[in-house]
Amino acid sequence: MKGNNTRKEFEEIAMQHVDSLYNMAVRMSMNKEDAEDLVQETYLKAYRFFDTFQKGTNVKAWLFKILRNTFINKYRKAISTPNEVLYEDVELLNSHISHNNEAEAKAKESIDTLESRVESLDNVLEDDIKNAIDNLPIEYREAIIYSDIEELTYKDIAEITNVPIGTVKSRINRARSLLKKNLWNYAKERGFVKREK
Repeated sequence: MKGNNTRKEFEEIAMQHVDSLYNMAVRMSMNKEDAEDLVQETYLKAYRFFDTFQKGTNVKAWLFKILRNTFINKYRKAISTPNEVLYEDVELLNSHISHNNEAEAKAKESIDTLESRVESLDNVLEDDIKNAIDNLPIEYREAIIYSDIEELTYKDIAEITNVPIGTVKSRINRARSLLKKNLWNYAKERGFVKREK
């Protein structure tokens, strides 16, 4: 059983990141209730294994890794297969579920979108920027959020996503290029920049 000092230390260094974890969980699960469950499970695991956390390292990155692994493991369990589930496969599964329950999914998506706009990262980002980020392929979206929104280092992102630092840099650069292109198009559509003649 962990003592009061451990609990206090955990609360002091880990609980300050709950909003960041929730925002990422909403983007992963695309569902407010699932995101809340995911964050709760992440914190339970983090507390249970807090003695394995290396003091002096980035607790935020450690929590994001637990969140990501918990999310992937939930989907592995959901599809009841012992095979490895890639993060990209989870997005395909979400897409498949959406197509099978199109009417219900559209209504639910509208509600979730409105709720998440109130409670998540949407409070900070303009809709055009949010849409541009959300339209990125999952591996680029994940990299840009960890890097430019959560301000994690390349090393931390590499550990969270289990890819080499070079791949992280490449994904971030590609994400920024795609965002620049998409946001330039949004700016032209809204008349912020002149259209080419």
